[in-house]
Amino acid sequence: MQAFRFAHLDFLLVLVHKPDIGRIANACPQYCTLGSFGKNEPASMVSHSDEPWKTQESEWRRMISRVRAGRSLAPNNWPEDARCAVAFSFDCDHECYELGSGRNAIGRLAWGEFGRRVGVPRILEVLKRHDVPATFFLPAVCALIDPTESARISDAGHEIGVHGWIHENNSQLDAATERDLILRARDVLESQTGEMPVGFRSANWDLSWNTIKIIAELGFEYDSSLMADEDCYELVVDDKPTGVIEIPVEWLRDDAVYLMFNREPATRPWLSPEDVFGVFKRELDVAHDMGGLFQVVMHPFVIGYRSRLWILEQLINHARSLGDVCFLRHADVSRWVNDRGS
Repeated sequence: MQAFRFAHLDFLLVLVHKPDIGRIANACPQYCTLGSFGKNEPASMVSHSDEPWKTQESEWRRMISRVRAGRSLAPNNWPEDARCAVAFSFDCDHECYELGSGRNAIGRLAWGEFGRRVGVPRILEVLKRHDVPATFFLPAVCALIDPTESARISDAGHEIGVHGWIHENNSQLDAATERDLILRARDVLESQTGEMPVGFRSANWDLSWNTIKIIAELGFEYDSSLMADEDCYELVVDDKPTGVIEIPVEWLRDDAVYLMFNREPATRPWLSPEDVFGVFKRELDVAHDMGGLFQVVMHPFVIGYRSRLWILEQLINHARSLGDVCFLRHADVSRWVNDRGS
């Protein structure tokens, strides 16, 4: 009981007085797993969060080695002797974009509903017409709101990956809660499609110190939330290979960066659809020149509008014009590079 009171007091002190958490952790490490304003970082990793220049070498080395890029998995070729692979992904945040942030504004829920009601059907129609496979990442609550959506996506030959329970911020979760939510989310998607998801993408690409360790323990084949390379690589946790493949994302290959309306933080679209296509096209062209992977992230409630969906169609047309390009789901990319990566 005394230890519990001490741990509770430590949490209050972190919030109010910002004590030396490292000193407290050394005195009672079994109770000090809460970081400064966080819920899962080891205390020694954030002991000087307000004065980072005081961080000891042993501390910052431990921080940077928690999750690192391991062996490169850039293959020498792609399926069907293609020079370049294209991997489209769609984050179906829908209503959970609002709910996962702890808000419930009616207007923003309707905005998310547009992604489900209009955006996804339009995207599926374009993909079907061009015979292009893709990967859709769904929060479990979105799947529960309309169980027919995941079935329609899966029945069309596309992959479905885990995107949290309610699009929650994983960096705010303790390990037990995070693990439980990922398991529950995977179970929901499997129950609706009859196939266990093998891929994971963290909402907003916010990961905790435990995320990669958890998905490795749960047997996920790949993650698609990190940015340490443009080619795929194996994830390493605490200097140990995990067997989990990273299919890297990047903000500049995300439609929301250029086209999102948001109040907090205040953002407005700052590029035209033509300009956004230009950025994506240049990324695709260079990926083709290098014999690499062009991976892109889109959101049905962002890209699904009449004036924007042509970006997806133009990317498909341009990729096809290059000739030696293949279109792969993220799971297909993961398995290919795992078997043939350097």
